[in-house]
Order: sequence, then structure tokens, then C-alpha cells
Amino acid sequence: MITIKDVEHVAKLARLELTEEEKQKFTTQLGDVLKYVDQMNEVDTTGVEPMAHAIDFVNVMRDDVVKYEQTKEELMKNAPSEENGFFKVPKIN
Repeated sequence: MITIKDVEHVAKLARLELTEEEKQKFTTQLGDVLKYVDQMNEVDTTGVEPMAHAIDFVNVMRDDVVKYEQTKEELMKNAPSEENGFFKVPKIN
């Protein structure tokens, strides 16, 4: 059973300011959601394997294949500034 105090606590954590009307409305709505979850918990799931997706996926990604590897010299040509073989960037305070 969800109370207005519970809704006030969640609102405080979320840094929300709620009117009294909103508190009442959200108390009812959150209570309805939790009743539905309890109803779903009554379903017998014996023998049902847990799954991450409704469809059985196999790795659909292609293998990573290096087609062209740039040299350090080629990469350093893109550096706006370089120091001792490394990109030099402005200091961030």
C-alpha cells in the first residue's frame, strides 16, 4: 500500500515540488502500478527460462577487420599542436 508519505519521499529524492492534488493523484497511480505488478507475480513461470529478448538473437555483428592501419606519423599530421610525439591540448582548469 502506497501512502502520501511514500510519494513525498520519492518527490524529495527527485527534487520535485508537488501540490497536494498531485500527491493524491500520484499516490493512486503508483498504487495501481504496484497492484498490476503483484498481479503479474501470480503467473506461474515454472519451467520458463529467463531471457533478455523475446526473439532469440545470435551475434549479428560483423567481425572487426583492420583494413588500413595509420602510422603514428600520419595521425600526428592531424594534431593542431604536438609535443614529444603526443597531441598537445590546452590545460583545463
